[in-house]
Amino acid sequence: MNVIIIDDESAVRNTLTALLGDGYPDLKILAQAASVEEGLEAIGRHHPDLVFLDVEMPDGTGFDLLKMIPDINFRVVFITGHQKYALDAIKVSALDYLLKPVDAGELKLAVEKARLV
Repeated sequence: MNVIIIDDESAVRNTLTALLGDGYPDLKILAQAASVEEGLEAIGRHHPDLVFLDVEMPDGTGFDLLKMIPDINFRVVFITGHQKYALDAIKVSALDYLLKPVDAGELKLAVEKARLV
């Protein structure tokens, strides 16, 4: 499964990369992005199966990014420090919604869901 991580915090991107790389050899992290603009470019270039997506970034939100993509053909797991966006995530059919700091057990459940879809 091909993965992109989009989060403005490098520590979060690096932690996710390490957790996914160590525990999930079937996942291939194609790219990391630190903004909506970079994320949009990475999605267009790599065509991922799964995107780990932050909500609040300096140049917009993860929801703004999704609105820019006419045909979303990948699964989305939101990773954020804010509970208040959970309902919005459901409305855009997010696969999961994880709060920072990311719990390894919750990440495992999200990956397992992605494998089933």
